[in-house]
Amino acid sequence: MLYIGVDLGTSAVKLLLMQADGTIENIVSKEYPISFPHPGWSEQKPEDWWDACVAGIQELVKNADRSQVAGISFGGQMHGLVVLDHAGQVIRPAILWNDGRTMEETEYLNETIGREKLSQYTANIAFAGFTAPKILWMKKQEPELFAKIDKIMLPKDYIAYKLTGVHCTDVSDASGMLLMDVEHKCWSKEMIEICGIQESQLAHIYESYEPVGTLLPEIANLLGLPQTTVVAAGAGDNAAAAVGTGTVGNGSCNISLGTSGTIFVASEKFAVDSHNALHAFAHADGHYHLMGCMLSAASCNKWWMEDILGTTDFGAEQAGITKLGENHVYFLPYLMGERSPHNDPKARGTFTGMTMDTTRADLTQAVLEGVTFALRDSFEVAKLLGIQIDRTKICGGGAKSPLWKKMVANIFNIKVDTLASEEGPALGGAMLAAVANGEYANVQEAAEKIVKVVDTIEPEEGLAALYEERYQTFKRIYPQLKEVFQNM
Repeated sequence: MLYIGVDLGTSAVKLLLMQADGTIENIVSKEYPISFPHPGWSEQKPEDWWDACVAGIQELVKNADRSQVAGISFGGQMHGLVVLDHAGQVIRPAILWNDGRTMEETEYLNETIGREKLSQYTANIAFAGFTAPKILWMKKQEPELFAKIDKIMLPKDYIAYKLTGVHCTDVSDASGMLLMDVEHKCWSKEMIEICGIQESQLAHIYESYEPVGTLLPEIANLLGLPQTTVVAAGAGDNAAAAVGTGTVGNGSCNISLGTSGTIFVASEKFAVDSHNALHAFAHADGHYHLMGCMLSAASCNKWWMEDILGTTDFGAEQAGITKLGENHVYFLPYLMGERSPHNDPKARGTFTGMTMDTTRADLTQAVLEGVTFALRDSFEVAKLLGIQIDRTKICGGGAKSPLWKKMVANIFNIKVDTLASEEGPALGGAMLAAVANGEYANVQEAAEKIVKVVDTIEPEEGLAALYEERYQTFKRIYPQLKEVFQNM
């Protein structure tokens, strides 16, 4: 049988066709526009997503045996607000995850309602990108449109709705709305009241691997697929990517060195850290996960290489780095402020510890180490909750650097696994569809059989000890500069 994974991203949709054993048959991408109607705003038309998905699926399966397509599922950009009226029509463009218009609403939730209550209701505190602040903004700024709302949904759930006619969501994506009681995987009645909405406007919540329906007859005809094709609920992009990297099961970890950086830790038990430094979300494997997200990771290295050094030969610059664990220069990677674990939009990047004998290679090394040290901050929070983490998968553009992977292994003092294939949320979506159709008993079995590790870097005892000492120094720099950042 064949399975389609849909990765509904911010700039494009990526579609993947997978055999039941994980063999990838085809990959197609379709771009769509994004609009910025005011400074700090970010919107897209859900209709553009749908058009791109239809064209993409038609191209994806053009040369395949369409009768063998048994399932479709998703990974999708999180937190976006999609609102439909009673006729099932989109009321306004979707407000996206990276939209910054809700600072006032976010402050109201965190300061007036209170972080402690929000954590009690949802296991998380408010961020400007989350969905609940967007609902409050719409209620205040667009009351006539707000009054027309019949259905509230997330971006990927709009595609599922168009495919099946079912108003659905999944536990992982719903976790990022600030509307769901994550521990009990149900809508929070308190948050529903705070936002001034009705529970009937919210979707039915499924586990990510559960089928929500099959294709509507007219949609099956449009796509040229069997009407019996199962549509599974899918997951938010990070949880779907975790499935695609095999990051399922207690203590399983994935580090992403992309434009932003994330550390994703799967856990069988629900847990929240006392300062809400990490997001506590439900996972696509039926359990839970903690996630730390730093805003600038590989983008720090790109900035340093291209904008400051004026080079695109990343490998040549890294070739001059030979003395790991001995660098006395430190770099704070907060070029865009920081999310996890500091939640400080005013944090800034700094070099510290330079002397007359500091070299270009020292500064390049400091950038790579600084990003890794900052990711370890979130790793330490997860460990404080009693989660045992012995190794991690690694992905993203930064993972192409052998030097950077070696730093991760020794700064974290854990084994670092590189994967044979890195197709992210699209692969995770296809795997969820396969589970929904009964190809695998559960998500963990699918991950064990499909995801392959091709290389492992082990920490070196002496180097890990040197980096432990360096990390303890790094930890002290941000607290000393925090007040300075607030007044810059």
